[in-house]
Amino acid sequence: MAHTCIHWFRKGLRLHDNPALMAALRDCKELYPVFILDPHLYNTQVGLNRWRFLIGALKDLDCSLRKLNSRLFVLRGKPEDVFPKLFNKWKVTRLTYEYDTEPYSLSRDKTVTTLAKEQGISVIYKISHTLYDIDRLIEENDGKPPLTYNRLRELAKKLGPPKKPIPAPTFEDMKDIKTPCPEKHEKKYRIPTLEELDLDTTSLGEELFPGGEQEALRRLDEHMKRAGWVCSFEKPQTSPNSLSPSTTVLSPYVTFGCLSARTFWWRLAEVYQGKKHSDPPVSLHGQLLWREFFYTASVGIPNFNKMEGNSACTQVDWDTNPEYLAAWREARTGYPFIDAIMTQLRQEGWMHHLARHAVACFLTRGDLWISWEEGQKVFEELLLDGDWALNAGNWQWLSASTFFHQFFRVYSPVAFGKKTDKYGDYIKKYLPCLKKFPAEYIYEPWKAPRSVQQAAGCIVGKDYPHPIVKHEQVHKKNIQRMKEAYARRSPAQSPVKKQGVKRSAPSIIDMFQKKMKKEANLHLSRLSSTCSLLSLQSVPSNITPT
Repeated sequence: MAHTCIHWFRKGLRLHDNPALMAALRDCKELYPVFILDPHLYNTQVGLNRWRFLIGALKDLDCSLRKLNSRLFVLRGKPEDVFPKLFNKWKVTRLTYEYDTEPYSLSRDKTVTTLAKEQGISVIYKISHTLYDIDRLIEENDGKPPLTYNRLRELAKKLGPPKKPIPAPTFEDMKDIKTPCPEKHEKKYRIPTLEELDLDTTSLGEELFPGGEQEALRRLDEHMKRAGWVCSFEKPQTSPNSLSPSTTVLSPYVTFGCLSARTFWWRLAEVYQGKKHSDPPVSLHGQLLWREFFYTASVGIPNFNKMEGNSACTQVDWDTNPEYLAAWREARTGYPFIDAIMTQLRQEGWMHHLARHAVACFLTRGDLWISWEEGQKVFEELLLDGDWALNAGNWQWLSASTFFHQFFRVYSPVAFGKKTDKYGDYIKKYLPCLKKFPAEYIYEPWKAPRSVQQAAGCIVGKDYPHPIVKHEQVHKKNIQRMKEAYARRSPAQSPVKKQGVKRSAPSIIDMFQKKMKKEANLHLSRLSSTCSLLSLQSVPSNITPT
């Protein structure tokens, strides 16, 4: 039987390594590639940079499809409302899509699948957004999500290497397949502009990371040419405040599915072949496994993106302080390093994973004592690589709520940035009001004499805010509050301790001092390897004691 098929694009905005798309082409006479602007996913809470990236990715995908004598049909509305009309209008007999593990996506897909089957339409989905079948990883772990990275690695090793990616469809694959494109379809199903989506684009800056599969593959090729850099890559050794990215910045392309994670994995394997190279968790392969770790946790832990109802998450009595939250979000904390990072986020939609660590710690357990759920919302809106599982997982990690338990290790909003940018060039780039401050005061402008502030043309309290909290005081108070929250944890939530000789428990001060002494010798990989291949919201690293 020759089918009339809809292939439903969601995240996998690419032709390469798209097994669901290839399934659509088998025994197919008419193909309708569809993308739906679902109001649940694409709404006023999506930042401008993210919108621009999506529209660019859709344009690129449409261009690639047109080279195969097809095109992309873009519609707006709830999928459960849109599809029944398309099924009838196009006389559809098959629906294909890439499997998605997010709770909303699973519910949505179940509803659409039911609607399709009620009309006798066959439904095929394929796994290609992750390296492995996430459900299979959980099954291999006795039905429970692995809660440590090392355990995830053991499970992945047991399953063997990820499947190899498949090629993109060719003109030969499409030679007997038609995509009906009447003239009226050009306007009705075309990709909208940002203006047509009622978005104010006046604040948009330069597009540093254009969306799309072709751009993703181009960037991948460029990085793979740097074999020495790829082989020696260790995520913790990259800089959070370099003026140009010190990582690959392929994370947005993997998030939107412009680049297949499996393609990325196997291209790295080709470069590694026969060469000495870094290993997980710090290597680029390691970053892809961090992504897999958080995806697995997100599937296996109910209410993963919330504190309440999340069995793995420490219950913390976070404060509700709208003024502090707004200051953090709007880069008005009075700490230049923190404000520069938040400015970069708003302007560019991206920042280095260690920069994410610094601002996440500052908002939560470090300084402002505001729930990680509030930070999660801001990142979800503004990050190009905002990913539901990775965002929730990393905010829990960085707030020391789940996975990471060394809450006494706190990022200093002053000292941490100085380690890699002594003269504050990063701050000067993103906070030009401070660019004339001497290096001595660039991280702490409130300490500059009035004459220095006047010479710099920036008076603290007038042209740039005073610090909203005193870090030296609040971080100590917050460590005690975290200690109390940990004391209230149930035995099931507490980190597992090996049986052995009983000894007296060290005080929080003892632990903190011990960690300070070990700082120089700590292998940063155990703490800072991130789930992002390049900056996917990431795990803690060399936290600078205050």
